[in-house]
Amino acid sequence: MKLIFAGETDTGCVRSANQDSFHIDPDGRYFIVADGMGGHAGGEEASRLATDAIHSYLESAWSEAQSPHQLLQQAIYKANQAIISDQNANPIRGDMGTTIVIVIFKESQTWFCHIGDSRLYRLRGSKLEQISEDHTWIAKAIQDGTVDAESARSHPWRHMLVQCLGREDIKAISAEEIDVQPGDRLLICTDGLTEELSNDRIARELKNIRSCPQAARALVEAAKAHGGRDNITVVIIANELNS
Repeated sequence: MKLIFAGETDTGCVRSANQDSFHIDPDGRYFIVADGMGGHAGGEEASRLATDAIHSYLESAWSEAQSPHQLLQQAIYKANQAIISDQNANPIRGDMGTTIVIVIFKESQTWFCHIGDSRLYRLRGSKLEQISEDHTWIAKAIQDGTVDAESARSHPWRHMLVQCLGREDIKAISAEEIDVQPGDRLLICTDGLTEELSNDRIARELKNIRSCPQAARALVEAAKAHGGRDNITVVIIANELNS
């Protein structure tokens, strides 16, 4: 598996601070995207704490004899505890939290774990598929059939998370293996991208722009041109075809 990757983050056109964070391992072993909440200072701190804690844990535990599933679960728990510890030490940030998406490439397998509504997509050919499932009130309402997908795009509760990092009552975290074939592209992003661009537009940019850095920048600029109402973070991972 030959991976090419790039990431891009932007404050957007409305917000005065960037509460998103991301980290890309230079060796392509793991990728992290977080979208913080809880005011400027709280959101920035929550996403940074989560990203730093996960990065630190993965570096220290990568060679240990545990499965990718266990590695991801422990990374999530470490991040959650780091945020809660900061909340306890700094009550002014007591309501901060963050979404998280982690993708790892280990033992010839690809795994991911996530909390919240930041997303993981896979582009295969021209088809863009959302791999992660949003942990939001609106996603559950769509699943239950009480709200249709079209109405969900403008529903006032569409951003209401039912789970995020920074909560004592965090539910059991599941990690899943992803099928990644040669030619596939993975996209990890915050909702600042998906709120502005349709799946068709995202797929078109990913398919037509082969350079990962250029594709990431094009997606960010397209989201800003459409309003850029939130911070925008994009990480693209391409599994290159064998030449």
